[in-house]
Amino acid sequence: MSESLYAACAEVLTTCQGLKDDLPALLDPSTGFAPRLRHLCRDKIEELERTAATDVPQAELDALRMEANTWGLLQALIPARKMEPVSHPLPQTLLAQNPFTPTSTLAQAIMHASPLLSELVVVREWLHETASPPQHPEVTTGYWKFTKHNVMQGLRTGSGPRGGLVKELDPDAVNRGDGRTLAADDALTADVKAFEKSLAQAVYSFLRAGRLDEAVELCRRAHQPWRAASIRGSLLFQWRAIANERRDDGIDDEEDAEGWQGNQRRRLWKSTCIRAALNPNLSDTERVVYAALAPSPQTFSVLKSACRSWEDHLWAQISVLCEEKQSSEMLKLKGFFWEGGLTALEESSPIPLGDRDEEEEQEWEKEATSALETLGGVVVDDGPPADHAFHISQLAIILGRIQPLLETFATGLTDGIYDPQSSEYPTMTRFFAHLCLFLQMIDISTPPLATQVILEAYLQVLEAAGQRELIAMYAGALGDNAVERYAMFLTSLDLTADIKERRLALTRAREHGLDVNTVAIVTAERTIEKAFERLPRLRGPLPSFTASQPPPSDPEMLLLRSIEWTTIIQGTYDTALEQATVIMRYFLGSGRVNLARKLLDMLPHELASIDEPEDRATEYLHYRQFFNIWELLDRVVQCHSSGVSQMSKDARTTWL
Repeated sequence: MSESLYAACAEVLTTCQGLKDDLPALLDPSTGFAPRLRHLCRDKIEELERTAATDVPQAELDALRMEANTWGLLQALIPARKMEPVSHPLPQTLLAQNPFTPTSTLAQAIMHASPLLSELVVVREWLHETASPPQHPEVTTGYWKFTKHNVMQGLRTGSGPRGGLVKELDPDAVNRGDGRTLAADDALTADVKAFEKSLAQAVYSFLRAGRLDEAVELCRRAHQPWRAASIRGSLLFQWRAIANERRDDGIDDEEDAEGWQGNQRRRLWKSTCIRAALNPNLSDTERVVYAALAPSPQTFSVLKSACRSWEDHLWAQISVLCEEKQSSEMLKLKGFFWEGGLTALEESSPIPLGDRDEEEEQEWEKEATSALETLGGVVVDDGPPADHAFHISQLAIILGRIQPLLETFATGLTDGIYDPQSSEYPTMTRFFAHLCLFLQMIDISTPPLATQVILEAYLQVLEAAGQRELIAMYAGALGDNAVERYAMFLTSLDLTADIKERRLALTRAREHGLDVNTVAIVTAERTIEKAFERLPRLRGPLPSFTASQPPPSDPEMLLLRSIEWTTIIQGTYDTALEQATVIMRYFLGSGRVNLARKLLDMLPHELASIDEPEDRATEYLHYRQFFNIWELLDRVVQCHSSGVSQMSKDARTTWL
């Protein structure tokens, strides 16, 4: 994973943590936390695809794409769950006020009356947005153009249609049982069949992406207006003039207000689509198109046959749930002119306002939840499997089970289910770590232990990636364990960090709200413990100080430099004095006089002014006096070796 992505995510986190008390800003659809991270993931994907990086595994690209999609899903669902719901009139209320209320207005009221249905509609729109780019078939020169030429020629000359050719150009012309066929060049040859199949697949891909208008335009360009008309039949009947609807900006659109659009007889259209989807005489691709236009329990198996990825299966299931819920609720309404005509108005009884069957709604929610849960084990042909961590996450988010999701992922980390060496592991841990922090920012509780495990895993990822400057930020999110965890990281640096970098590490701790003095003390303690674990225990008589000493080993240098942590800040000088005496005893006891002398040189002069506790201050004073005497002895030896005895009396006195 690129180092820039780690830093970019940390920058987003820092920015949004500054907005912690501004919930609308954190949930803003453009500049909120989730959209920002989604944008970062998409930019990274585009960069990798643009450079055609061959060293990036497909699994990592898939994980990045799913992470971006999951942040989009969170942005789609979380704001509505956190914000106060807006009050909407019930469909019964609308009909009581106006029995000519258009179908689209009633459908909106039905959706608003059911929180789960509202969320499923939002999820379906998210699936449209994240769908694969639609296919585009080859350009055709016209619909049955040779047959059309013969029919038009017969009409112009008055000779009638040529023998054996169809008289009309509608798509059912060859199925009327009169034996008439198309012109030879228009007959369903391999090329024609291939085009029809390609067109149907392209139409389905546009429907899968929720791009209905483009599917209609595609059919028109293919000279099949009848197919375009059948697609437009899915639009709900809408007429602003009689619905008294106004736009969000409060300005009516005259064109929308005066004219109607959509399908006045959509129920009849839907039953026809279901029949077409179940018709074995039609091609499989054609049946899939009608199943996508009118998703229902009857057509679900047909629609499912076209599903390749896990997202396709989710879309198919949610499409059926949404369509069936709206259809069943519409059937319950009484006095609905656009489906029942004047007879429905005359025979209808007064509608009880606010009459909602809560028990029936709960039963439907259970059925919908059970249907969605089956997606956890669905078999896919393309893309990551159903049990991929991100697919499990997306399903849990949809079902409102984020807390159990975090616990499950943390358990997987603890049990070693996820391989830290896999290419997608950094992406998964980064997502879950930022998910925990995001939920905390918007006051959604997270399981404390699971959060700690997840953040710890991400800290290990950052350490492995060499992102030292980011450790303090994420360690600070560990709460009571923040200091201990950051100290653990600083201890792991061993001898790779010089005094300048150690001072900078403590500065970062202060910037992210950690107690710098405690961090320094704990780091020094852990470093001393680590060094003593590697050093031999002192046994037997004291070694000779006069024997030649080998260069210091790494554990000895680690022990020596541990004192740097508590001598950087004056507030930890008391601890530095205590630790210095411990280290000094070991070096002197092991005969490492030079290291002991070096330790004394590293200590700040202010330590000599500390007089409490008295025994420790006295011990430190004795060490200083000892090395002062040792230095004098060295000078005497130096004098002797330099032939001081040959000096004159006055020169010797001056030297002494």
